[in-house]
Amino acid sequence: MKTIRLPARIENLESFTRFISEFLSANGFPGERVQEIELAAEEALVNVIRYAYPEKPGDLEIRCRAEGDGAFTMEFEDSGVEFDPTSLPDPDLKLSISEREIGGLGVFLIRKMVNEVRHRREGDRNILTFVVRKRRGD
Repeated sequence: MKTIRLPARIENLESFTRFISEFLSANGFPGERVQEIELAAEEALVNVIRYAYPEKPGDLEIRCRAEGDGAFTMEFEDSGVEFDPTSLPDPDLKLSISEREIGGLGVFLIRKMVNEVRHRREGDRNILTFVVRKRRGD
C-alpha cells in the first residue's frame, strides 16, 4: 500500500494527482485509463479541498493498494464535514442547463470514470473509495 497525507489545500492538488498517476502507471494502467482516473480523482480532491473544512484547515490522506482480483483501491480520507457523494442522484441530462439542479455533475463524472465508488463514515472521518481496473467496463 502507498500513502500520501498532506494539508487539504489547492496548492497540494498536483502532488495528490501525481501520487495517484505514478501508482497507476507503476501498476500497468494504460495512459488513457490513468487520465480518466486522474480526472475522477481531481474532482473528488477539489470537493474535499473546497468544502470539507469550512471552519479550520485539515488534512487529506490517500491510500492506494492493489487487490488480489486485479482491482486497485484508492481511499480518500478526511476529517471534514460529513458528505456522502454516493447519495446524490445522477443529474437529469435531458434538461437544459438552466433547468437542472446546481451540482452533481462532478459526482456523475466520477461514477463514469471509475469502476465502483463507495463512501463510509468512521467516527469523524469521511472515507471515499474508488475501485478501479485497467479497463473501465471490467
